[in-house]
Amino acid sequence: MQIQEKPPFDTLYEWIGGEEKVHALVERFYDLMELEPAYTQLRAVHGPSLDNARQRLFWFLCGWLGGPQHYTDRFGHPMLRARHLPQSIGGHSIGIKERDQWLACMDQAMGEVGVDEKLRERLRASFFQTADWMRNSAG
Repeated sequence: MQIQEKPPFDTLYEWIGGEEKVHALVERFYDLMELEPAYTQLRAVHGPSLDNARQRLFWFLCGWLGGPQHYTDRFGHPMLRARHLPQSIGGHSIGIKERDQWLACMDQAMGEVGVDEKLRERLRASFFQTADWMRNSAG
């Protein structure tokens, strides 16, 4: 039986550094998506402007990490998979390439904004589970 090490903070939101750090992470994530050729396919599914996506991911991550529930206060339950289905407004096809590019881009952003390595490792696993569950295409 392996004993889980207690995180150094009550919430992942506190551990990451609060709203300021979540905002920096989201900004870097979308900046990388626009700048890095490795994320071209991921960028293509987001439409001409990333402004709405930046704001919504910031609101979502704050709550998902255990901080203020900005997203749910505005829109209710996130219903992530349903909101991303190709037939939903703003939805799109998410296959293995999009999943893997999203994960790589987020990991690069976490590294560049200085997310604690132990937290980064923990978030990598959680992000993978969520991103894999979001897939709605075999591609």
